Amino acid sequence: QVQLVESGGGLVQPGGSLRLSCAASGIIFSLNAMAWYRQAPGKQRELVALINSGLSTNYADSVKGRFTISRDNAKNTVYLQMSSLSPEDTAVYYCRVAGHNYWGQGTQVTVSS
Repeated sequence: QVQLVESGGGLVQPGGSLRLSCAASGIIFSLNAMAWYRQAPGKQRELVALINSGLSTNYADSVKGRFTISRDNAKNTVYLQMSSLSPEDTAVYYCRVAGHNYWGQGTQVTVSS
């Protein structure tokens, strides 16, 4: 049974930073690409960042230079370091095993003063 458990969301002021974590189980983590998505109210879920097994990364244009995706295969965990946050980054953030229909439950990120 695949489980993805996100953590690290919360309320942060504009310009602030947060680090999200997603702990995975039930998969051979090191062999899988992992991704972060987000869904803002009234909007479609969108891909934010992806990291493959070879540590290559891709980012949405809206987060390039501000967000960094990384992984620790020893801990079966993928991270999303977010900086220079703006209210437009407010959303529920989900991790996913890329290419599979395995999703976490989501963690809320709210950027507000």
